[in-house]
Amino acid sequence: MALRLIADFDLGKDVLPWLRGQLAASAAAGARGGGPGVSENNYECLRVQNVERNRNIIYTYKDDKGNVCFGLYDYQAKQNEHLYTFEKDLQVVSCSVNREKTLLAASLVQAAKEGRSNELQPGSKCLTLLVEIHPINNVKVLKAVDSYIWVQFLYPHIESRPQPKNHLLLLSEEKYIEQFHIQVVQEDGNRVVIKNSGHLPKERVAEDFVWAQWDMSEQRLYYIDLKKSRSVLKCIQFYADEHFNLMFEAPLDISLSVSGFKLVNFGYSDLQDQEELSEHLTLCVFTNHTGSLCVCYCPNFDSWEQITYSVFYFHKGHSKTFTTTLGSVDSRVTKGITFLNLDYYVAVYLPGHFFHLLNIQHPDLICHSLFLTENSEVIDMLPHSPLQSLSGSLVLDSCSGKLYRAFLNQSYLLEFLWSTRLDCERMALLHCVLSCGQDPQQLEAKIIQWISENISACHSFDLIQEFIIASSYWSIYPETSNMDKLLPYSSLLTWDTKTGKRRSTVYVRNILDNAIKVISNLEAKNLEPRLTPLFQEEDNHQQLLIGLMVSELRDHLLRHLQGVEKKKIEQMVLDYVSKLLDLICQILEASWRKHNLHPWALHFNRQASAAEFAVFHIMTRILEATNTLFLPLPPGFHTLHMILGVRCLPLHNLLHYIDHGVLLLTEAAVTRLMKDLDNTEKNEKLKFSIIMRLPPLTGQKICRLWDHPVSSNMISRNHVKQLLQNYNKQPWSSVMDKSSFSVEFLPLNYFIHILTDIESSNPALYAFEGHDNVDAKFVEEAALKHTAMLLGL
Repeated sequence: MALRLIADFDLGKDVLPWLRGQLAASAAAGARGGGPGVSENNYECLRVQNVERNRNIIYTYKDDKGNVCFGLYDYQAKQNEHLYTFEKDLQVVSCSVNREKTLLAASLVQAAKEGRSNELQPGSKCLTLLVEIHPINNVKVLKAVDSYIWVQFLYPHIESRPQPKNHLLLLSEEKYIEQFHIQVVQEDGNRVVIKNSGHLPKERVAEDFVWAQWDMSEQRLYYIDLKKSRSVLKCIQFYADEHFNLMFEAPLDISLSVSGFKLVNFGYSDLQDQEELSEHLTLCVFTNHTGSLCVCYCPNFDSWEQITYSVFYFHKGHSKTFTTTLGSVDSRVTKGITFLNLDYYVAVYLPGHFFHLLNIQHPDLICHSLFLTENSEVIDMLPHSPLQSLSGSLVLDSCSGKLYRAFLNQSYLLEFLWSTRLDCERMALLHCVLSCGQDPQQLEAKIIQWISENISACHSFDLIQEFIIASSYWSIYPETSNMDKLLPYSSLLTWDTKTGKRRSTVYVRNILDNAIKVISNLEAKNLEPRLTPLFQEEDNHQQLLIGLMVSELRDHLLRHLQGVEKKKIEQMVLDYVSKLLDLICQILEASWRKHNLHPWALHFNRQASAAEFAVFHIMTRILEATNTLFLPLPPGFHTLHMILGVRCLPLHNLLHYIDHGVLLLTEAAVTRLMKDLDNTEKNEKLKFSIIMRLPPLTGQKICRLWDHPVSSNMISRNHVKQLLQNYNKQPWSSVMDKSSFSVEFLPLNYFIHILTDIESSNPALYAFEGHDNVDAKFVEEAALKHTAMLLGL
């Protein structure tokens, strides 16, 4: 299934054996003094009541007298302990324990039994008590009112020493929130008591609210009040001392009733599900370490034929509303929608119907979200009971008494990636898998394998592009927040590193130094030898692109990450660009390994195999993907691509690829072609076609490597052209006096004399290079032909 739930706590496994041990010890002692007496018939009353910030879990159970008992499971020590027993048959509304486990706050109501009068206190329905439990001492009444009260101790972020003051929040059904300040002192060794228990300082935190949520991890209170029928979300931050402040307030486009009342994450109680306390709306706030803040909202259900829910992305400044048609309704399905906080995602889950995974980092691209319907088996594999999402990806299933850590199931998502046929699901799954961050090398290898088998499967986006951009982005994302504003996270977004500025020689030298650093960084992280013959030549074009990307990206991050050290930013940039190149290399390596190719197999005198055709196709797709995004390639890529192109393509296709920039004529590839191919008629045609497409300077250099009349003719013409470019015309008489003519054809005699005169005037400057492959008569013939063309003959 897409969601993986790992149980951190289970009442049946972590508490029941301890309770049975207490029961056995109590029975053996013949008295209840040895511990709480619990009969097997009372185990069904065992219930999780609250999960504190340190993940200590408070639960309640009934003893053999029907009295309510409070127990605590220490998450760190993995041990249970009995906290307190109220010798009455009471129902727990809410409870909380302080960090030192010396104070217990509990709000209780009389259990409903026919013919039984209120035994709590006249005129009160709910009694809120503060108990000294280390050891058990006094019990102080905080509230005795005719409305329900919820309690929650604050847990300061400073946890190195006991705090002299404890701070307790009280939330009333009458729509106000108070904070009590409780000072404790230590007496007689370990005995902790409340100081000045007759008068506890308190202050009003909020009032007139209709909804509130507690964030135990960040110690924040979110609540909504209605101003002129307008819903306003407010957030209060509590600190280690007794101070608190309002962090923000923002309007919400939702409909809430003034008479409504709803609490989230203030422990679990049956009262929360009662008709008079809830209007069945679902509303929760999710945050994570990246700075995202989402409000998830589902209004009352008017009909079970369709359901509407909204997500407000406060960190992005916009919201989205979704409407889903449910079709037939299974009466066995628990009514209620669940929102789960999954770090970079929010899951919207309706048991038996759908599972919607929303990407909250990139909500502008709906294709980065995954929607699974009732046709998918994943829907029935998740719990059908209501789930309560706590901070830090914790999920509480109150019905089963289990506390889970929730993860995206990377294995399932990979399997789904292989089987799905929809582009939108492929896009969403690719990002979901990469965001999991589990064993990235093995994960990337599996995705590359999938890409190689589905290279042309996607029609709405480029698979290679999306993989390179997304994987590079997620590899560096944890380094700092707001990275999605600084780096591309999808190929669907345009991103250019191009620059039109002319730079100095020093700048270009620095650019090349950047490229050397990137390649060194890449090689240091990949110690295994590569199959593909890359990084084996000087590739100035790609090295300039690599260095330019480093320079521009470094300047970009330095402008926007002013609180981050320059050295760290430089390393981030090196890692990012190295990752881009490494992913391209990985795709090539996987392709070579799959088709069992070796560098020595690439010779021009062999017929290309089907495996080489497949690798050539993969390289062409890589080139297309990187060109569109202006990304650099590993040095040597174009040479390897060109060699495969010569072997795999007919001449007319090869020249078409060259003319349209798909194949790049690198000096290394053309040099090898000139040296390795013999001078058959077919090869002569190929060589001549290649030479004619080279830049002039490169063409002159390559011609000298080809011992052939055609190259000699070209060298001769280039030599004559170079001599005549700066020629200053001399008077005819001076020319006639300097030499005798050996050829009867006067124009040719005159032309030869001019060339001789120029060469003799500065032999060092006009030295004729490459003369070993040149017949001198070609100079004369070339000159004559050139003269005839100029004269129109």
